[in-house]
Amino acid sequence: MKSLQDALYNWLTIKIVSDARKEDQSALETEEMFHSILMDEHGLTDLQIEKDDEMYYLHYNYQNASRSTRFPRELIEVMLKQMQAEPEKYINYPVDE
Repeated sequence: MKSLQDALYNWLTIKIVSDARKEDQSALETEEMFHSILMDEHGLTDLQIEKDDEMYYLHYNYQNASRSTRFPRELIEVMLKQMQAEPEKYINYPVDE
């Protein structure tokens, strides 16, 4: 994934889903994949999330400098809200062991 901004957006969106759906193995694996992209491909460290009533703020180190970016909560939480509104479309299948 070439764009750092896209990678941050994708990671945060699925992170919110995986945090809300702890039993969702697919969400967890997807979050881990995007986290790995941020760390391995983009070289981010010390990634932290903060939020208020309107925004999510991401704080991280990139190229030896502290950086931050923000995303509207409405944009980040749209996937989770859709899953909550129509749970029958987002069934969490058990993991085969």
